Amino acid sequence: MERDYQPIPELDTYEDDIDIDREDYDALSPGARAAAEAQMQERDRAMGDRADGRMRRGLLYDAADEDARPGRRRRIIQQAGEEEAMDDMPEAIENLEDLKGYSIMEWVSMIGPRLEIKNRFKQFLRTFVDEKGASVYREKMRQMCEANKQSLIVNYNGLAAEQSVIAYFLPEAPKEMLSIFDEAAKEVVLSLFPNYDRIATQIHVRISELPLLEEIRSLRQLHLNQLIRTSGVVTSHTGVLPQLNLVKFDCNKCGNTIGPLVQTQGKDVKPTSCPECQSYGPFEVNMEQTVYQNYQRITVQESPGKIAAGRLPRQKDAILLGDLVDICKPGDEVELTGIYTNSFDGSLNTLNGFPVFSTVIEANYVVVKEDKEAVDNLNDDDIKEILALSKDDAIGDRVFESIAPSIYGHENIKRAIGLSLFSGVRKNPGKKHNVRGDINVLLCGDPGTAKSQFLKYVTKVAQRPVFTTGQGASAVGLTAYVQKHPVTREWTLEAGALVLADNGVCLIDEFDKMNDADRTSIHEAMEQQTISISKAGIVATLQARCAIIAAANPIGGRYDPSLTFAENVDLTEPILSRFDVLCVVRDTVDPVIDERMARFVTGSHMRHHPASMMNPQSEDETDTRNTIKQDLLKKYIMYARTKVNPKLHYVDQDKVSALYAELRRESMATGSIPITVRHIESMIRLAEAHAKLHLREYVREDDINIAIRIMLESFIDTQKFSVMKNMKHTFSKYLSYKKDNNELLLFILKQLAKDQMVYSRARYGGDIQTVEISVEELEDKARQINIHSLQPFYESELFLANRFVHDKRAKNIILTL
Repeated sequence: MERDYQPIPELDTYEDDIDIDREDYDALSPGARAAAEAQMQERDRAMGDRADGRMRRGLLYDAADEDARPGRRRRIIQQAGEEEAMDDMPEAIENLEDLKGYSIMEWVSMIGPRLEIKNRFKQFLRTFVDEKGASVYREKMRQMCEANKQSLIVNYNGLAAEQSVIAYFLPEAPKEMLSIFDEAAKEVVLSLFPNYDRIATQIHVRISELPLLEEIRSLRQLHLNQLIRTSGVVTSHTGVLPQLNLVKFDCNKCGNTIGPLVQTQGKDVKPTSCPECQSYGPFEVNMEQTVYQNYQRITVQESPGKIAAGRLPRQKDAILLGDLVDICKPGDEVELTGIYTNSFDGSLNTLNGFPVFSTVIEANYVVVKEDKEAVDNLNDDDIKEILALSKDDAIGDRVFESIAPSIYGHENIKRAIGLSLFSGVRKNPGKKHNVRGDINVLLCGDPGTAKSQFLKYVTKVAQRPVFTTGQGASAVGLTAYVQKHPVTREWTLEAGALVLADNGVCLIDEFDKMNDADRTSIHEAMEQQTISISKAGIVATLQARCAIIAAANPIGGRYDPSLTFAENVDLTEPILSRFDVLCVVRDTVDPVIDERMARFVTGSHMRHHPASMMNPQSEDETDTRNTIKQDLLKKYIMYARTKVNPKLHYVDQDKVSALYAELRRESMATGSIPITVRHIESMIRLAEAHAKLHLREYVREDDINIAIRIMLESFIDTQKFSVMKNMKHTFSKYLSYKKDNNELLLFILKQLAKDQMVYSRARYGGDIQTVEISVEELEDKARQINIHSLQPFYESELFLANRFVHDKRAKNIILTL
């Protein structure tokens, strides 16, 4: 080492013109040193007052001048910061689509493109208008702020039409783009509502209507880190948990607080060392200063109707953050838009080799398919159409005709199902006990009478329908059951069919095939509309506010009219009394009706064949001009259920009480279904449903009369054939209320034609082509029911559609077979 400092004459040479100070100086005295420092400070101050305003680094922090002129020092710092910001300001990028060789993810992470995307998105939010010239997102932001929410829904199709480059970048780099969108949306919201950051610290942009809908089983490596849209049924979800968002740590050695650090989904963020004491830990999370966000994990399974034959449904986990939590529950069919990402899972690596990653969807936008058609999403045109439809005088008949239009006949079943879909008004007097407003219906009758088809139709029209069968349903499957959670190993409560159908309809096919123990489990749900659970240490009461529409077969397969309803069906009286309407379906032999039904069925098959070129509205089909389109019918039912709650005033109590007493007497005499106080409530519910159907605020007298007629028809149909005619005569004044005279006359005419046909075949034999009925005989029958003018009936479409011809000269009615 000493050799390094040895003199080397060859190298120790210098140029002659360099002035080298070779003199030795004595140490400065304190006074001389102070004078020299003052001289240097004066020089530095003179250099700081240059015209360009720039100063040497460290000049502002000089100890001697620290408190001399603080105002001037602040101005100098601000001026220097503004000039540095101007130097760092990126230039505007006109050709944003020119990536300059970078990938999209790298390009949108740079400062220049990021600022350009932000400005373009802010301009889009401010300037995008609809067909009428109204600003779309200004109105959405106003509604969002009124509801104190923090999610702004942006339609992807509108974004693609206005800003195609941004829409192209979004699915390829969703994390970076959505963070830019959130910043831009927050700035626009705060420019409109400056104090809104006191309510919501963040604004989240939700992307809706992404064009491509991916199936869960088609998600591959190609979709990783991209924005996708998929659909399925929610099978399970966790509770809402707090997740770390911005984390602060405390150093246990010096007590210094480190952070905040941004926590990501993929990995756990921790500090490596303490900047104060340079120690490597340990560190503890500062619970008070850490910022949390809501976290929930759901499992989405493929919809049953979209699974290929012979395949099992696949499922995928999704993460809901922020205000997306609890937006859906098990049983809901959802459309999910989110980022398809992967995360490390040690259990997968032990089973399948290393490295294997589990995949998860970070949800950006979730919409329940039922909510797509919710009342809040109805536009003004839909509401105008609904209100105009309600003013039709024949709206009741049109609605009932529109229930299952592909099924011929069964007007009583269509009427009962229609009123059940509208439902009555739920009441809670004094908040002591609930009085249900839902209407329960039981269909019972011969096989091949479309009972199951009615139930399947209701699943397409009703709100929150749940379909199950008696053979495949158990008591816990209908109500609720407990199971161990696969992760926490704790007992958790899972909902059954009746709980999943809350505020909807539960459809039970093959109701008679259920075990008695399973059937008794729904007693509480059918009347009190709650389900009480006391299992595995869990004591809870669940809501089951749903209507039950069930279908059952008689004992022995066919309904025996010589027996009462209770003898035909293997159901107990407690169950039967909980049904508001009992519909008996008999497969009777009627040549005219049978021929028309055969024509209807064959014509329906011909029209709806995939290769058919026929007009769906064929002449062979019954008149469907009065029916309502199914989409409009669904909106009409939903609007009436949600917005209309008719009040019960000025009811003829004497009529109801007299009818109830008479029904009780007839029930005890005939031994058929028992009439209880529940049937009075059933009449009130049916009247309220009929008022809802007309969108009325009050229940009128005709609503009560219709409800009485439906209740009596239900009661009389359950009687023995021997007493049915006497009961119809006894209650004729109620049964004939608001019945179409043409329908009554057609029924009488068909009976006369049937009697004449039986007589002709017995006398002449062979095939009969035409049947003649005397007009006088029909007029005599009509006068018995107070109908005197038959000319409107002869001119009606109902008369001609049944192949009747009125011969005025011969005074006969001719039926062509």
